[in-house]
Amino acid sequence: MTSRAARATEQGQAVLLILGILLGVAVGALVLGGIARGIGAHGERQRAADLAALAGARAMRDAYPGVFSAPALGGRSGRRHLERAGYLALGRRIAEATAARNGARDTVVAFPGGGLAPVRIRVTVRDPVALGGGAHVASEAIAEAELVPPGAAAPGSPGAGEYRGPFAVRQGERMRPDTALAFDRLAAAAHRAGIELIIASAFRTDADQGRLFAAHADPKWVARPGTSLHRLGTELDLGPPSAYGWLARHAPAFHLVRRYAWEPWHFGLELNAGTTSVGYRTGAGGGERAGALPVFVPERFAPALGRAAQRWSVSAALLAAQLFRESGFNPFARSGAGAQGIAQFLPSTARAYGLRDPFDAEGSIDAQAHLMRDLLRSFGAVPLALAAYNAGPARVRACGCVPAIPETQAYVADILGLLAGAGDPAGAGGLTVRLVR
Repeated sequence: MTSRAARATEQGQAVLLILGILLGVAVGALVLGGIARGIGAHGERQRAADLAALAGARAMRDAYPGVFSAPALGGRSGRRHLERAGYLALGRRIAEATAARNGARDTVVAFPGGGLAPVRIRVTVRDPVALGGGAHVASEAIAEAELVPPGAAAPGSPGAGEYRGPFAVRQGERMRPDTALAFDRLAAAAHRAGIELIIASAFRTDADQGRLFAAHADPKWVARPGTSLHRLGTELDLGPPSAYGWLARHAPAFHLVRRYAWEPWHFGLELNAGTTSVGYRTGAGGGERAGALPVFVPERFAPALGRAAQRWSVSAALLAAQLFRESGFNPFARSGAGAQGIAQFLPSTARAYGLRDPFDAEGSIDAQAHLMRDLLRSFGAVPLALAAYNAGPARVRACGCVPAIPETQAYVADILGLLAGAGDPAGAGGLTVRLVR
């Protein structure tokens, strides 16, 4: 009897153990199911946030030029004009509606980065996640999208800083029209010297550069995609080899400079983009104000802008838009970073450009034009030159793009927007939308 009772007791314990295991498995399945549902629900909320941020950014991109267009035309309200508050309200409304259509109920929209017209929108979806059995956990899905000025794509991305204007063709190779004119003059001089120049290569897209780099992956001789100057339309690889000595001596007279000591065939246009041939107006029309200055320029600064634009061959409209963004045309402006005057020069930069008094508006405008001339020569594109003015040349040179600095991207976008609103082709490059978070 004793052994029989013991066996019964052991069997009962085994049954209880099995039941406990089955109950644990069932509870575990419920928990895992709840976690899986939670992960799935969070994914849905993240999708809603992503779509809302992209939709809001696209609405802002379409409305962006209106913020910079004139509020009144001939005494009548401008049909395209949009106040900053209305611009932000549009982005918020579209983002919230998109989030709601994708199941989100608690949505917060913000515009980080500032600027005359912010270029970033952040969407946060805060709906709690149900785990089953009435249990909920807090959940937060965040997405951020931005309007990207031309040249702001990461190095190696398609179109990172590529020239987008009209092309001229010489010997079957595409190049900027002003590059073609410089080559024509150079080739004519070479012909008189008994040399017939050959163009081996000119404009190359990033895709072209990628194929070239894949075949010859040596960055000393072939630049990585997204970093080659050939994408700017200003570069020429010239031959034959017997002409290298003549080119080294005579090409600079035609504003074509040898870019690298180890490449005797590579010459680039050193003049900036401020010419009508590449879509940037200068002072055409005569007079110091000419027709190139936007209507937002105070009359007292028009003569100085006209003189500086002529002296340094930089678009007067571009200089004016910069001054509006830098200081609002306040000759006595000071920034927390130590920048001073109407053009916001740091003391070190002012000294480098011979500016003794940064609060002298006329002297500052002339130094600003001189600096922009140099930056345009270095980078060959208005967005990149503007980025270098704001963030420093080293940061732009390091990536070959508008750096991923919110302040700098907003700065470039604002100035291009001001130019577009004033009807200047320099601002017509357009903004693209991308998800950054």
